[in-house]
Amino acid sequence: MGQFIFYRDDYADTTVIPNSFIDEYMKDANDAQIKVYLYLLRVMNAGLSTGVSEIADKFNHTEKDVIRALRYWEKAGLLFLLFDESGKNITGIRFKEPQRREKDTSAHSDTIPADTAAMQNTQPVLVKAESAAPVISISTRQAETPFAKPVYSADKLRAFKNREETAQLLFVAESYIGRPLSASDMKSILYFSDCLHFSDDLIDYLIQYCVDRGKKDFKYIEAVALNWAQSGITTPKEAEKFASRYDKSVYTIMKELGKNSAPTSKELEYINRWVKEYGFSSDIIAEACERTVMATDSHRFEYAEGILSSWKKENVRRKSDIQRIDELYQKRRLQKAAPPAGNRFNQFPQRDYDFEELEAKLLRK
Repeated sequence: MGQFIFYRDDYADTTVIPNSFIDEYMKDANDAQIKVYLYLLRVMNAGLSTGVSEIADKFNHTEKDVIRALRYWEKAGLLFLLFDESGKNITGIRFKEPQRREKDTSAHSDTIPADTAAMQNTQPVLVKAESAAPVISISTRQAETPFAKPVYSADKLRAFKNREETAQLLFVAESYIGRPLSASDMKSILYFSDCLHFSDDLIDYLIQYCVDRGKKDFKYIEAVALNWAQSGITTPKEAEKFASRYDKSVYTIMKELGKNSAPTSKELEYINRWVKEYGFSSDIIAEACERTVMATDSHRFEYAEGILSSWKKENVRRKSDIQRIDELYQKRRLQKAAPPAGNRFNQFPQRDYDFEELEAKLLRK
């Protein structure tokens, strides 16, 4: 299975475990679930990437054990899983702060979780049932975050839709999504503007960014928007820079070059050049990275840049083109190494001229 990434900028060589997790959540989890959650915290704090297979190998669990553990913590409201377009492969994890569960003074031991609360950016509150009460109620409270999504009334949504600038924004969103927006979709866009304080330009870029990655589900778009808001993103330019740091291809290339840390701005510059300016596919970049790792332990980005820039000049488009260049290079080396036949002065060093280069120099004069 593929790698998934975490979204966090700060890093310290420690892993902080909230007391509320130890007090409220750990006691109900099994050994595998606790191991997976603690390891995810450790990876997130280090700014690294991991995957289901990697976690399974590390703790000698099956991949199904790991996925069950992830779904357990999602149901508990401690994290939110992001999936690819197929809905089968995990592509990201958004952590949620563990919350203290409200306690009742009643001696009754039964507790009832509000399982659906986490899907509305709320935390579940466990309400104990009164033994004499004929009806058991379940309540939720808003998550302790300034970005909690409120419940919008029909009047609030109508007022938002009637704004002159909103009509253009909704039209653009429908164009990206490829279908008419539902009332729920429009409430998501209202949330971006009303609570996250996104400008129309940033909302436009947000929807375009998600659609370009094959994600048209507004639950996914909301997760990305919340991550941007928590990271202080206020403009499309900031969002583009932030998103490029956590693009899956970035971490794949970092790993192929033997790097386990978050990319620096200079390293991102190289990666963006290879992917966007040179237009190389992942297999060609991987080939250059492999050759780089085999050749040097230092200045690997510069070395890989030398390989890829030369392939760009040679108009490489697929791996078969690389094989053609390699064969041509070896042929030229053999030709240069072999002494000319019939030359009785072979004992003297032979001149090695590059006639194409000489001809080019003469034409430039």
